[in-house]
Amino acid sequence: MASISSVQPRVVNLSPLEFTKLSQPPLLIDVRSQLEYATGHAPGALNLSLPRILMGRFSGLRKFLLPQWFKDLPKDRPIAVICLTSHRSPIAADFLIKSGFQSVFNITGGMVEWRQLKLAIATGKS
Repeated sequence: MASISSVQPRVVNLSPLEFTKLSQPPLLIDVRSQLEYATGHAPGALNLSLPRILMGRFSGLRKFLLPQWFKDLPKDRPIAVICLTSHRSPIAADFLIKSGFQSVFNITGGMVEWRQLKLAIATGKS
């Protein structure tokens, strides 16, 4: 029988509506391109594209590709990721778990579902 300490962190899926109803939502990272992000994103979401996250695993590129706010994130801080249709965000979420983050959420349906639900949208850069 496995002990509790041997349980590995896993990605938890949340719908956009479930995310907006959280009393203490995790930091939301939008993994789309800067252009996609600028045309409309969830309020409070920070932009860090999936390619930058994935390429940031290479130590020589980390200092150029990853913003300081991301490098400073504690591994125990809850993080949620969102993209356009929930194709990129699961990749980012899995990568964050493999990188040591302990509490990672994937927003299912992405910004397409977010807009369909008529949830608040912010525009411009973060």
